[in-house]
Amino acid sequence: MKAYVFPGQGAQFVGMGKDLYDSHPLAKEMFERANEILGFRITDLMFAGNDEDLRQTRVTQPAIFLHSVILAATLPDFQPDMVAGHSLGEFSALVANKALSFEDGLNLVYARAVAMQKACEAEPSTMAAILGLDDTTVEEILAGIDEIVVPANYNSPGQLVISGSLRGIELACDALKAAGAKRALPLKVGGAFHSPLMEPARIELAAAIEATTINTPVCPVYQNVDAKPYSDPALIKANLVAQLTSPVRWTQIVQHMVADGATTIIELGPGMVLQGLARKIAPEIESMGF
Repeated sequence: MKAYVFPGQGAQFVGMGKDLYDSHPLAKEMFERANEILGFRITDLMFAGNDEDLRQTRVTQPAIFLHSVILAATLPDFQPDMVAGHSLGEFSALVANKALSFEDGLNLVYARAVAMQKACEAEPSTMAAILGLDDTTVEEILAGIDEIVVPANYNSPGQLVISGSLRGIELACDALKAAGAKRALPLKVGGAFHSPLMEPARIELAAAIEATTINTPVCPVYQNVDAKPYSDPALIKANLVAQLTSPVRWTQIVQHMVADGATTIIELGPGMVLQGLARKIAPEIESMGF
């Protein structure tokens, strides 16, 4: 069984998607449609911009979404048995899986990106990658810190990203290194994604999601909030809203996909992050990407 997975923020690079645009008429049509919907030429930033422009959340998220869903649309044998997306990638997965239209998916992703960027600018915050400690130890240490700092991305065994206030991340990194973490590395991100600090963005996005039609997907989508498969549109909507302030349970998603019969995990989008994580989580199955 084939499980297709879609990356989130951080996978972007200048030049992403240009080969698709140049070589595939459908891809060119979809990219140009995206330029019209967004009201600016995101393709210029993707194909020939600079790293700083591409790192802006309002650009990064729709750029990665477009690369991912256009890859899926132009792949001749795209027939998923199950799908999942890391954070932002969940929206890519839903469009590829026909639960969301391309236009609605792009509008939601852009609304999400703008809301998250506003929340980040309102209160400075950040994230850090913690390597070499088990999840339970990290959770227990974070619970003892009197600042906003929480688990954000359960990426693979021994790799957990935390999210919170600047002071919270500083205190947590010191405490986690003292507890034996191999690395506690602050990340160059816009703010504390998947934390309570995203509550203003969650409220804003909830209204947009509620006003959007979500259909029954072709196959189950394994959602970030609890790593379980969903096909009910109402539950998918609720989980998309909750996702902004909840951790991404990627380790558990891959484990559940494998337990449910996945034999190949295929990443669609820029970079190779998810296939690398899959090899750490489930080395017994094949992992690849486009």
